[in-house]
Amino acid sequence: MAVLKKILLIESDPDLRDVLCEQLRCTDQFEVFSSENFTETLEKLRIQSYDIILLDLHPLNKDSLEACRLTHAQDVKCPILLLTERDKISNTVFGQDARASDYIIKPFKFPNLLARMNIQLRKYEKSYDSTFTFGPYTFHPAMKILKTHDNNEINLTEKETDILMFLYHTVKDVVPRDILLHEIWGYNNSITTHTLETHIYRLRQKIERNPSMAELLVTERGGYRLEV
Repeated sequence: MAVLKKILLIESDPDLRDVLCEQLRCTDQFEVFSSENFTETLEKLRIQSYDIILLDLHPLNKDSLEACRLTHAQDVKCPILLLTERDKISNTVFGQDARASDYIIKPFKFPNLLARMNIQLRKYEKSYDSTFTFGPYTFHPAMKILKTHDNNEINLTEKETDILMFLYHTVKDVVPRDILLHEIWGYNNSITTHTLETHIYRLRQKIERNPSMAELLVTERGGYRLEV
């Protein structure tokens, strides 16, 4: 079963908020959280991270502007897509206060919103600011850590982080050893498959329940695959 993307929808209009929540859930792609004001937004940003934020922006609405600025104050890394009735957004609000990735003008058609969201999600997934879930872990590449469900942390080296990142993005395929070597270490005659195998061994010691019988970082047909 695919992991659902977490969306925070910040929308002051209750009718539009309810409709968007229902439409987003019906795609079977998203787990939707909603907020209508500054206080709710602050609490939701405190308790968890999101894959994308949809933010209603009304320049004359104090709560809307505060919620917008809050995303900057909280150092939010995920994409922020502004929902606005204006076709011109000031550079201050768009670039600094919200650090928005894109915006869409109301009224909009849901397929157009969904397309914009997916573009931003694909970009974000390939960045080190994103977070990923596999097995019992939440993977934070920027911090080089894995977190368990009870918030225990496993520290990773830079190469271990790169290996997991690359395998996560090719999760449907087995990655041959020579491809993984090239992607992680580049062209370097002094780097051999033994170097890669050593890093895989150490990773398994950290993440597997039984490292000798790997369930997450598995070997198949001359390469490796990450189970999610």
